[in-house]
Amino acid sequence: MSEAVFIVGASMTALGKRPWDTVKSLTAEAVCDALADAGAQVGDIEAAWFSNTRQPMLEGQNTVRGQIALRPLGLTGVPVTNVENACASGSTALFQAIQWLRAGAGDIALVVGVEKMVFPDRPERVAAAFLGGTDIHDREGVLAYIAAMGGEPPGEGRSLFMDLYAAQARAHMARFGSTQEDFARVAAKNHSAAALNPKSQYRTPMTVEQVLADKPVVFPFTRAMCAPVSDGAAAMVVCSAGGLARLGAGSRAVRVRGCAMVSASARAADDFANHIGRRAASAAYEQAGLGPDALDLAEVHDATSYAEVQQIENLGLAPPGEVGARLKAGDFALGGRTPVNPSGGLVAKGHPVGATGVGQLYELIRHLRGEAGPRQVENARIAAAENGGGFLGVEEAATVVTILERAAA
Repeated sequence: MSEAVFIVGASMTALGKRPWDTVKSLTAEAVCDALADAGAQVGDIEAAWFSNTRQPMLEGQNTVRGQIALRPLGLTGVPVTNVENACASGSTALFQAIQWLRAGAGDIALVVGVEKMVFPDRPERVAAAFLGGTDIHDREGVLAYIAAMGGEPPGEGRSLFMDLYAAQARAHMARFGSTQEDFARVAAKNHSAAALNPKSQYRTPMTVEQVLADKPVVFPFTRAMCAPVSDGAAAMVVCSAGGLARLGAGSRAVRVRGCAMVSASARAADDFANHIGRRAASAAYEQAGLGPDALDLAEVHDATSYAEVQQIENLGLAPPGEVGARLKAGDFALGGRTPVNPSGGLVAKGHPVGATGVGQLYELIRHLRGEAGPRQVENARIAAAENGGGFLGVEEAATVVTILERAAA
């Protein structure tokens, strides 16, 4: 990237079912903590990006959500951009803020992701919100894709995305020899890591056997292999070199080495070499001037545990077909060669859609600063986040890969 961009403040609320909270209260908690972390005031913020996907569908609050949620905090008058890009909304907001900073439009920006998803009295609306992440005018095409990949017809009481991921998992098993046990090993690793994360929705360690024995959802997934519905928020203060000097936050800053966003292509379903996640990773590596061997840890979008296997391959951390053996060797667990999802991942930490991408980066920043406590990855210097969202054709509709670097001592 031609102009240096830094993250100087980051925060995330505890994730989970928070019936007492609202979009406004979650936003306030995350933003106030991020400002405090950066040593900044509301008056320092020159522009804001607000990521949210569910409030229009579940509450009827649309169009100017960010302006409304940020106003009680005194953030008024500055440009506020509302961002919606499925599960990749939070990282898309960062991508846009980076372009604003690099363009010289200002020096200090706020990126916020927030989601209020738990509404037990509105199950139909919650289900419809997930369906909206696909082309609603091509329902037959989506069903045909699931069938062609060896999946089951969509089932009542579960998200369509579980059926899509299950179909992809079955195709991966057939082509590369991955197994249900591999996916269970991913889930067990992440649930055990989440036990060390006080902000995770689930904090109970699990074994591979316990994951496999959990409630079946759709083969090859059990409940422990699938991300839950979550409430939560995350926020970051992002700045240029000039903003960094103004805030005097250099000692705790994390540099953005690369941030690439791509959309779905028209590739063939079996053309894994051109998967959207691989294309995004390649672009981010090129920006950063680094390769996968440089990564000390990663957070990836494991909406299901199969997705983590796919994204480990896309990031170049293991060739297709070899992830299972590397999981058994502990390479991607805490203490391993390249820990993946030390936060607990989406399956255990939680998945508040609009906040997920920002929350992934919060986790990486904690490690790069040496502030991750008992789950700290030692000597972490370079980290990557992969955040995908929606479904179009044969893959995610949008994916962002971001590479971060620890600030120089």
